[in-house]
Amino acid sequence: MLSVERMRVLHAIAVNGSLTGAAEALQVTNSAVSQQLSKLEREVGQPLVQRNGRGVRLTEAAELLVEHTGRILSLVHQAEADLEAHRDAVLGQLRLSAIATAARGLAPQALVSLREAHPALRVKLIEQEPDDSVPAVVRGETDMAIIVDWAESTIPIPKDIMRAPLMEDTADIAMPTTHPLAHRDLVDLDEVVDEPWISWIGGSICDTWLHGMLQERGVEPDIAHEAEEHQTKLAMIAAGLGVAVMPRLGRGPVPDGVRLVQVQPALSRHVYVIWRADAARRPAIRAAVRALREAAVEHTLAVPEGGARAC
Repeated sequence: MLSVERMRVLHAIAVNGSLTGAAEALQVTNSAVSQQLSKLEREVGQPLVQRNGRGVRLTEAAELLVEHTGRILSLVHQAEADLEAHRDAVLGQLRLSAIATAARGLAPQALVSLREAHPALRVKLIEQEPDDSVPAVVRGETDMAIIVDWAESTIPIPKDIMRAPLMEDTADIAMPTTHPLAHRDLVDLDEVVDEPWISWIGGSICDTWLHGMLQERGVEPDIAHEAEEHQTKLAMIAAGLGVAVMPRLGRGPVPDGVRLVQVQPALSRHVYVIWRADAARRPAIRAAVRALREAAVEHTLAVPEGGARAC
Protein backbone atom coordinates (compact mmCIF):
# COMPACT_ATOMS: atom_id res chain seq x y z
CA MET A 1 0.00 0.00 0.00
CA LEU A 2 1.27 3.47 -0.86
CA SER A 3 2.29 5.70 2.04
CA VAL A 4 0.41 9.01 2.17
CA GLU A 5 3.36 10.66 3.93
CA ARG A 6 5.73 9.59 1.16
CA MET A 7 3.23 10.80 -1.43
CA ARG A 8 3.18 14.12 0.44
CA VAL A 9 6.96 14.33 -0.01
CA LEU A 10 6.64 13.73 -3.77
CA HIS A 11 3.92 16.38 -3.92
CA ALA A 12 6.25 18.86 -2.16
CA ILE A 13 9.02 18.06 -4.66
CA ALA A 14 6.62 18.72 -7.54
CA VAL A 15 5.48 22.02 -6.05
CA ASN A 16 8.93 23.31 -5.10
CA GLY A 17 10.91 21.95 -8.04
CA SER A 18 13.73 20.40 -6.04
CA LEU A 19 14.49 18.11 -3.12
CA THR A 20 15.96 21.07 -1.22
CA GLY A 21 12.81 23.14 -1.75
CA ALA A 22 10.66 20.23 -0.60
CA ALA A 23 12.80 19.79 2.52
CA GLU A 24 12.42 23.49 3.39
CA ALA A 25 8.66 23.40 2.84
CA LEU A 26 8.24 20.25 4.94
CA GLN A 27 10.77 21.45 7.54
CA VAL A 28 12.86 18.28 7.32
CA THR A 29 16.37 17.50 6.10
CA ASN A 30 17.34 16.85 2.49
CA SER A 31 18.39 13.38 3.56
CA ALA A 32 14.91 12.65 4.93
CA VAL A 33 13.33 13.73 1.65
CA SER A 34 15.71 11.55 -0.36
CA GLN A 35 15.02 8.54 1.84
CA GLN A 36 11.25 8.93 1.58
CA LEU A 37 11.48 9.37 -2.18
CA SER A 38 13.62 6.22 -2.55
CA LYS A 39 11.14 4.20 -0.50
CA LEU A 40 8.24 5.50 -2.58
CA GLU A 41 10.04 4.56 -5.80
CA ARG A 42 10.47 1.03 -4.46
CA GLU A 43 6.78 0.91 -3.58
CA VAL A 44 5.65 1.91 -7.07
CA GLY A 45 8.39 -0.09 -8.80
CA GLN A 46 9.57 2.69 -11.12
CA PRO A 47 11.59 5.92 -11.02
CA LEU A 48 9.72 9.09 -10.07
CA VAL A 49 12.28 11.87 -10.63
CA GLN A 50 15.14 12.62 -12.99
CA ARG A 51 17.94 15.06 -12.29
CA ASN A 52 17.57 18.32 -14.20
CA GLY A 53 20.43 20.70 -13.45
CA ARG A 54 20.04 21.86 -9.86
CA GLY A 55 16.44 20.67 -9.75
CA VAL A 56 14.56 17.56 -10.70
CA ARG A 57 12.04 16.62 -13.35
CA LEU A 58 9.10 14.38 -12.58
CA THR A 59 8.56 11.24 -14.61
CA GLU A 60 5.16 10.52 -16.13
CA ALA A 61 4.47 8.07 -13.30
CA ALA A 62 5.29 10.77 -10.76
CA GLU A 63 3.00 13.31 -12.43
CA LEU A 64 0.16 10.80 -12.29
CA LEU A 65 0.85 10.11 -8.62
CA VAL A 66 1.09 13.82 -7.78
CA GLU A 67 -2.32 14.42 -9.36
CA HIS A 68 -3.86 11.77 -7.11
CA THR A 69 -1.91 13.06 -4.11
CA GLY A 70 -3.40 16.53 -4.46
CA ARG A 71 -6.89 15.07 -4.18
CA ILE A 72 -5.88 12.82 -1.28
CA LEU A 73 -4.32 15.68 0.68
CA SER A 74 -7.44 17.75 0.12
CA LEU A 75 -9.52 14.94 1.59
CA VAL A 76 -7.12 14.68 4.54
CA HIS A 77 -7.47 18.42 5.21
CA GLN A 78 -11.23 18.13 5.00
CA ALA A 79 -11.25 15.15 7.38
CA GLU A 80 -9.13 17.07 9.88
CA ALA A 81 -11.46 20.04 9.62
CA ASP A 82 -14.54 17.83 10.09
CA LEU A 83 -13.04 16.22 13.18
CA GLU A 84 -12.25 19.59 14.72
CA ALA A 85 -15.74 20.80 13.87
CA HIS A 86 -17.23 17.69 15.44
CA ARG A 87 -15.38 18.40 18.68
CA ASP A 88 -16.22 22.09 18.30
CA ALA A 89 -12.84 22.87 19.84
CA VAL A 90 -10.45 25.62 18.82
CA LEU A 91 -7.12 23.87 19.14
CA GLY A 92 -4.09 22.57 17.29
CA GLN A 93 -1.76 24.66 15.16
CA LEU A 94 -2.72 27.40 12.72
CA ARG A 95 -0.20 28.82 10.26
CA LEU A 96 -1.03 32.41 9.35
CA SER A 97 0.91 34.42 6.78
CA ALA A 98 0.47 38.15 6.34
CA ILE A 99 1.80 41.05 4.34
CA ALA A 100 4.19 43.21 6.36
CA THR A 101 1.71 46.00 7.12
CA ALA A 102 -0.95 43.54 8.32
CA ALA A 103 1.67 41.65 10.32
CA ARG A 104 2.32 44.93 12.16
CA GLY A 105 -1.12 46.50 12.17
CA LEU A 106 -3.55 43.60 12.63
CA ALA A 107 -1.85 40.35 13.56
CA PRO A 108 -0.46 41.21 17.05
CA GLN A 109 -3.85 42.16 18.49
CA ALA A 110 -5.57 39.20 16.79
CA LEU A 111 -2.94 36.76 18.09
CA VAL A 112 -3.28 38.06 21.63
CA SER A 113 -7.07 37.71 21.45
CA LEU A 114 -6.78 34.15 20.15
CA ARG A 115 -4.26 33.21 22.85
CA GLU A 116 -6.51 34.54 25.60
CA ALA A 117 -9.72 33.02 24.24
CA HIS A 118 -8.28 29.73 22.99
CA PRO A 119 -5.15 28.69 24.92
CA ALA A 120 -5.08 25.28 23.23
CA LEU A 121 -4.56 26.92 19.82
CA ARG A 122 -1.04 27.70 18.69
CA VAL A 123 -0.80 30.28 15.90
CA LYS A 124 2.42 30.74 13.95
CA LEU A 125 2.75 34.04 12.06
CA ILE A 126 4.82 34.25 8.88
CA GLU A 127 5.45 37.57 7.13
CA GLN A 128 4.95 36.89 3.42
CA GLU A 129 3.94 38.70 0.25
CA PRO A 130 0.86 37.51 -1.70
CA ASP A 131 3.02 36.16 -4.54
CA ASP A 132 4.25 33.56 -2.05
CA SER A 133 1.41 33.31 0.47
CA VAL A 134 -1.43 32.55 -1.97
CA PRO A 135 0.35 29.53 -3.52
CA ALA A 136 1.34 28.40 0.00
CA VAL A 137 -2.33 28.33 1.02
CA VAL A 138 -3.24 26.44 -2.15
CA ARG A 139 -0.54 23.86 -1.41
CA GLY A 140 -1.63 23.51 2.20
CA GLU A 141 1.70 24.78 3.58
CA THR A 142 -0.10 27.74 5.17
CA ASP A 143 -3.60 27.61 6.65
CA MET A 144 -4.54 31.27 6.15
CA ALA A 145 -3.07 34.38 4.53
CA ILE A 146 -3.79 38.08 4.92
CA ILE A 147 -3.36 39.72 1.53
CA VAL A 148 -4.26 42.99 -0.16
CA ASP A 149 -5.15 44.22 -3.57
CA TRP A 150 -5.62 47.75 -4.81
CA ALA A 151 -8.98 48.96 -6.06
CA GLU A 152 -7.80 48.99 -9.68
CA SER A 153 -5.54 45.93 -9.49
CA THR A 154 -7.03 42.79 -7.99
CA ILE A 155 -5.22 39.55 -7.18
CA PRO A 156 -6.67 36.45 -8.87
CA ILE A 157 -7.79 33.93 -6.25
CA PRO A 158 -7.53 30.25 -7.25
CA LYS A 159 -10.55 27.99 -7.13
CA ASP A 160 -11.31 26.20 -3.86
CA ILE A 161 -10.02 29.19 -1.90
CA MET A 162 -12.39 31.13 0.36
CA ARG A 163 -11.98 34.74 1.45
CA ALA A 164 -13.33 37.18 4.00
CA PRO A 165 -12.93 40.97 3.82
CA LEU A 166 -11.22 42.60 6.78
CA MET A 167 -11.00 46.33 6.01
CA GLU A 168 -10.42 49.06 3.47
CA ASP A 169 -6.99 50.61 3.89
CA THR A 170 -6.68 54.20 2.68
CA ALA A 171 -3.33 55.63 1.63
CA ASP A 172 -1.97 59.15 1.89
CA ILE A 173 0.87 60.87 0.06
CA ALA A 174 4.00 61.22 2.18
CA MET A 175 6.17 64.17 1.21
CA PRO A 176 8.98 66.27 2.73
CA THR A 177 7.81 69.15 4.88
CA THR A 178 9.77 71.42 2.51
CA HIS A 179 7.58 70.38 -0.44
CA PRO A 180 5.44 73.23 -1.86
CA LEU A 181 2.25 71.20 -1.25
CA ALA A 182 3.14 70.06 2.29
CA HIS A 183 1.05 72.81 3.90
CA ARG A 184 -2.14 71.47 2.28
CA ASP A 185 -4.62 69.09 3.93
CA LEU A 186 -5.77 67.70 0.58
CA VAL A 187 -4.08 67.46 -2.81
CA ASP A 188 -5.31 66.28 -6.16
CA LEU A 189 -3.50 63.22 -7.50
CA ASP A 190 -2.70 65.06 -10.74
CA GLU A 191 -0.67 67.56 -8.71
CA VAL A 192 1.85 64.93 -7.64
CA VAL A 193 1.99 62.38 -10.47
CA ASP A 194 5.17 63.92 -11.91
CA GLU A 195 7.06 63.75 -8.62
CA PRO A 196 10.04 61.45 -8.10
CA TRP A 197 8.50 58.41 -6.40
CA ILE A 198 9.88 56.09 -3.77
CA SER A 199 8.21 52.83 -4.72
CA TRP A 200 8.14 49.29 -3.37
CA ILE A 201 10.60 46.67 -4.61
CA GLY A 202 10.36 46.35 -8.38
CA GLY A 203 7.94 43.72 -9.60
CA SER A 204 6.04 43.46 -6.32
CA ILE A 205 2.26 43.73 -6.33
CA CYS A 206 2.26 47.26 -4.92
CA ASP A 207 5.03 48.45 -7.26
CA THR A 208 3.12 47.09 -10.25
CA TRP A 209 -0.01 48.87 -9.02
CA LEU A 210 1.85 52.18 -8.64
CA HIS A 211 3.20 52.00 -12.17
CA GLY A 212 -0.23 51.15 -13.57
CA MET A 213 -1.98 53.89 -11.59
CA LEU A 214 0.41 56.58 -12.85
CA GLN A 215 0.41 55.29 -16.42
CA GLU A 216 -3.40 55.35 -16.47
CA ARG A 217 -3.09 59.09 -15.80
CA GLY A 218 -0.81 59.51 -18.80
CA VAL A 219 2.44 59.70 -16.83
CA GLU A 220 5.51 57.53 -17.18
CA PRO A 221 6.50 56.90 -13.55
CA ASP A 222 9.67 58.56 -12.28
CA ILE A 223 10.79 55.90 -9.80
CA ALA A 224 13.70 57.50 -8.00
CA HIS A 225 14.18 54.79 -5.37
CA GLU A 226 12.79 51.44 -4.24
CA ALA A 227 12.33 50.32 -0.63
CA GLU A 228 10.09 47.76 1.03
CA GLU A 229 10.01 48.95 4.65
CA HIS A 230 7.82 51.94 5.45
CA GLN A 231 10.34 53.39 7.88
CA THR A 232 13.03 53.29 5.19
CA LYS A 233 10.74 55.17 2.82
CA LEU A 234 9.88 57.73 5.46
CA ALA A 235 13.56 58.35 6.22
CA MET A 236 14.23 58.90 2.51
CA ILE A 237 11.28 61.27 2.24
CA ALA A 238 12.48 63.22 5.27
CA ALA A 239 15.80 63.62 3.45
CA GLY A 240 13.95 65.16 0.50
CA LEU A 241 14.53 62.27 -1.91
CA GLY A 242 10.97 61.89 -3.19
CA VAL A 243 7.34 61.21 -2.30
CA ALA A 244 5.51 57.95 -1.68
CA VAL A 245 2.09 56.38 -1.39
CA MET A 246 1.81 55.52 2.30
CA PRO A 247 -1.01 53.16 3.40
CA ARG A 248 -2.30 53.73 6.93
CA LEU A 249 -2.31 50.08 8.00
CA GLY A 250 0.81 49.29 10.01
CA ARG A 251 2.35 52.64 9.14
CA GLY A 252 4.06 53.28 12.45
CA PRO A 253 5.58 56.56 13.70
CA VAL A 254 6.17 59.36 11.21
CA PRO A 255 9.55 61.08 11.57
CA ASP A 256 10.21 64.80 11.65
CA GLY A 257 10.53 66.22 8.18
CA VAL A 258 7.62 64.23 6.72
CA ARG A 259 4.04 65.36 6.10
CA LEU A 260 1.19 63.02 5.26
CA VAL A 261 -1.43 64.59 2.99
CA GLN A 262 -4.76 63.16 1.92
CA VAL A 263 -5.22 62.72 -1.82
CA GLN A 264 -8.22 62.80 -4.14
CA PRO A 265 -9.39 60.61 -5.69
CA ALA A 266 -8.71 58.45 -2.68
CA LEU A 267 -6.17 55.65 -3.02
CA SER A 268 -7.36 52.53 -1.23
CA ARG A 269 -6.68 48.83 -1.09
CA HIS A 270 -8.76 45.87 0.08
CA VAL A 271 -7.41 43.82 2.96
CA TYR A 272 -8.78 40.30 3.31
CA VAL A 273 -7.92 36.85 4.58
CA ILE A 274 -8.04 33.63 2.57
CA TRP A 275 -8.07 29.90 3.40
CA ARG A 276 -8.72 26.58 1.69
CA ALA A 277 -12.36 25.62 1.24
CA ASP A 278 -11.67 22.09 2.47
CA ALA A 279 -10.61 23.57 5.83
CA ALA A 280 -13.56 25.94 6.17
CA ARG A 281 -15.23 23.90 8.95
CA ARG A 282 -12.22 24.16 11.25
CA PRO A 283 -13.23 26.09 14.39
CA ALA A 284 -9.70 27.53 14.45
CA ILE A 285 -10.24 29.12 11.03
CA ARG A 286 -13.53 30.65 12.10
CA ALA A 287 -12.02 31.92 15.36
CA ALA A 288 -9.08 33.49 13.51
CA VAL A 289 -11.37 35.27 11.04
CA ARG A 290 -13.37 36.74 13.94
CA ALA A 291 -10.21 37.88 15.74
CA LEU A 292 -8.80 39.49 12.60
CA ARG A 293 -12.06 41.29 11.86
CA GLU A 294 -12.20 42.63 15.41
CA ALA A 295 -8.61 43.83 15.13
CA ALA A 296 -9.42 45.51 11.80
CA VAL A 297 -12.39 47.36 13.32
CA GLU A 298 -10.29 48.61 16.23
CA HIS A 299 -7.50 49.70 13.89
CA THR A 300 -9.94 51.63 11.71
CA LEU A 301 -11.44 53.39 14.74
CA ALA A 302 -8.01 54.21 16.16
CA VAL A 303 -6.64 55.88 13.01
CA PRO A 304 -8.05 59.40 12.52
CA GLU A 305 -9.14 60.61 9.11
CA GLY A 306 -6.01 61.44 7.19
CA GLY A 307 -3.80 59.37 9.46
CA ALA A 308 -1.01 60.67 11.63
CA ARG A 309 0.82 63.77 10.43
CA ALA A 310 4.25 65.07 11.27
CA CYS A 311 5.91 68.39 10.54
